[in-house]
Amino acid sequence: MKPKSRKSAEPARDAPALRAHVLIVEARFYEELTDELCAGAREALDRTGATHETVSVPGALEIPAAIAIAEQSGRFDGYVALGVVIRGETGHYDIVAGQSARGLMDLGLDGLAIGNGILTVDSEAQAWARAGRKGHNKGAGAAEAALALIRLKQHMKVV
Repeated sequence: MKPKSRKSAEPARDAPALRAHVLIVEARFYEELTDELCAGAREALDRTGATHETVSVPGALEIPAAIAIAEQSGRFDGYVALGVVIRGETGHYDIVAGQSARGLMDLGLDGLAIGNGILTVDSEAQAWARAGRKGHNKGAGAAEAALALIRLKQHMKVV
């Protein structure tokens, strides 16, 4: 017996976000790396026709709070979180990396469409390999993740 085909509930991945307005929240602690992440995110958003704004915060720990504040405005369909956390000689790395991710996950589980582009790496060289638009282009990847969640919310009519 042949299984019945089911219509996928997932929207098409190459479909542009409809009237999506996205906030990029960038942590400026490593400015040059963040500039590269932001450039990749903006290019990805521009390719889909999504509009966007950018706000800056000092470090990765402030990103979830900034997104929570921005969400209260009701102006944004989704968010792109961008920053860099490089391991140092103390345990501060573990706190910043873990708590910023936890904050973003909590917001996502509350229904916000967030692409997490906070790099957590052991060295500046690793950060450049991931941030570079000719490398892993994690800024674009975070923007694409946010757009995918926006599309899913639109598809599920959870807007």
